Amino acid sequence: MIIGILGVGHLAASMLAGFLRSGLDPAAIVLSPRGKATALSARHGFQLAADNRDLVERSDVVLLSVRPAHAPEAVAGLPWRMGQTVVSVCAGVPLSRLDVAPARIVRAMPFTASEIAASPTVYFPDLGEAQAVLDRLGPSIALPTEKDFEVATVSAAVYGWAQDLIRKTAEWSSAEGLDPTIARRLAAMTFVAAGQLIAEKDEPMDQMLEELVTPGGITERGLQVLLARDVPAAWEEACGAVLDKLTGA
Repeated sequence: MIIGILGVGHLAASMLAGFLRSGLDPAAIVLSPRGKATALSARHGFQLAADNRDLVERSDVVLLSVRPAHAPEAVAGLPWRMGQTVVSVCAGVPLSRLDVAPARIVRAMPFTASEIAASPTVYFPDLGEAQAVLDRLGPSIALPTEKDFEVATVSAAVYGWAQDLIRKTAEWSSAEGLDPTIARRLAAMTFVAAGQLIAEKDEPMDQMLEELVTPGGITERGLQVLLARDVPAAWEEACGAVLDKLTGA
């Protein structure tokens, strides 16, 4: 299977690192000749297409990773064929705006954690060819409808917010005298541990938090401050704002 990358920017570079980490042969990857493509091709041995038409003709699966506003134009008029699969990672661009017939098309939302094969990547619809590619980047999650996909894509923004919280926590700890290297590692691993515990247990999340929060304890005290500042409501509002942007509401 030959994988083509149409649009080689920051996210595509993360996915390419994940593909290499998974053991994929660089010769099985074709890059469109713009952005970071020339440098990555020279460094890792990826194939470099002459143009987007050449890329489509040579690829079995094409990952569309251009700026969302340019996505419909980028796929228009290319020699798509039966049996070919297109995976769009362009946030907020519905399937109806991407004319790749007679190829099949899937929407996916990988994170930059693809580079360490740790991206929980949602996708729709559930096509085996897409899953085979996305599983190389971390655990893939098929969704039943495109509406579900839009809601799930909000997690891509939350991923960035979580990184900001990790940064702020590490910076506060450093300012209080903790070694910066230790502060960064501890803050990052704290978020990993919290997420992994929730992912691997079946108990309701409210119950898990209730069991964690000791009356009069440190977790309760911090949550009281966050609640008083209306942080939970602000977080929900931010999620809603991202969904509105994705859906054009």
